[in-house]
Amino acid sequence: MRLAAFPKCYMDALCVHRTMTVFDWIDLAGRELKPCGVTGLEMYPGFLHSFEPGYLAGVREALDRAGFAMPMFCASPDFTSPDPEHRRAEVEKQRQMIAVAAALGGRTCRVLSGQRRPGVTREQGVQWVVECITALLPFAAERGVVLTMENHFKDNYWEYPEFAQKMDLFCEIVEQIDSPHFGVNFDPSNTLLANEDPIQLLQRIATRVVTMHASDRRPRPGAQIGPEGITDYTQLIHGEIGTGMIDYDRIFQILRAAGFDGWVSIEDGVNGIEELQRSARFLARKMDLSVH
Repeated sequence: MRLAAFPKCYMDALCVHRTMTVFDWIDLAGRELKPCGVTGLEMYPGFLHSFEPGYLAGVREALDRAGFAMPMFCASPDFTSPDPEHRRAEVEKQRQMIAVAAALGGRTCRVLSGQRRPGVTREQGVQWVVECITALLPFAAERGVVLTMENHFKDNYWEYPEFAQKMDLFCEIVEQIDSPHFGVNFDPSNTLLANEDPIQLLQRIATRVVTMHASDRRPRPGAQIGPEGITDYTQLIHGEIGTGMIDYDRIFQILRAAGFDGWVSIEDGVNGIEELQRSARFLARKMDLSVH
């Protein structure tokens, strides 16, 4: 297993306010996270100012110079719109994200189901999601990229939570797609937000896990978790890894037993680089990685 990092604490700085560039993030991670065992930096489309080949080559060069791989590209396609033109556009956009992942040296690119729009039935949503992901598999195969579907809560910039937030619905989609270029990006704390057990989900999907988001998100005190889980982002605490409700000893035990040897990417809280460092050291110990 290898350890990567995703700068959850700098999302708005990178994607909205543009007070930090992806090159700033690479430099910061090189100084502060490499000594903690981090050897990869996961990327998100919003971090990038352009998808032009020259710009992407510059990002890859910066990663190489800092000694980082770019193992996981965290795209957020939305395949549950009732509008077929919107779904076709999302498939085309995801093809571009797969190409960007490959240009940066990535071997996995995240897919999601889409937003839980009012009026979309379970049966119809599942059909659309499976159709869209299946349509992308030949393109991913040509570029040596594996599509990893995450048991997600909600993209930062979506209106509605994830269509396949609940375990049974997520597994129903995953079980319908049989390809060496498709697997799962497992995020244990997202399962808590669905009011479900992350260990139970992992036991169901362990052999399909290709990558993992390590997070210790938890509901705020007094947050209301209904039958469909949490739907309001403000009800979440995205905390330091190892300080929340996730049993990482059990998770790594299950993953090792299933033969998992992929990338684990830190999704840390909102309190800066020191938390990321502590999270990295915690995970490095659990993963038996050497740190400086």
